[in-house]
Amino acid sequence: QVQLVESGGGLVQAGGSLRLSCAASGRTFGTSAVGWFRQAPGKDRECVAGISWSGGTPYYTDSVKGRFTISRDNAKNALYLQMNNLKPEDTAVYYCAAARDPYLRARVPSIDEFPYWGQGTQVTVSS
Repeated sequence: QVQLVESGGGLVQAGGSLRLSCAASGRTFGTSAVGWFRQAPGKDRECVAGISWSGGTPYYTDSVKGRFTISRDNAKNALYLQMNNLKPEDTAVYYCAAARDPYLRARVPSIDEFPYWGQGTQVTVSS
């Protein structure tokens, strides 16, 4: 079992930055692939970024490439998402998620890979 708690969301102006954190508990976090998802009102939940247990080449959805950076610290059971040059279309509830597998399985990670979820943190970007 893995329990996840996000923090760091808030209101920011377009062009600003936020850093999301996800604190994990459970002995399997360090050997699990993890990801950040977001869900805007009326839209499906989408994977923003994902990373395997050992790091390696992360996955980013096209709309955030060059602006967002996912990282993890297995020693601290923590996951991060640095978000720069934020845009109004980044407004959503952001969730961290953990898989049972150590590696991302799909070319585009889907919610089906991740049985463990945090409660979400709201990110609002004003224009």
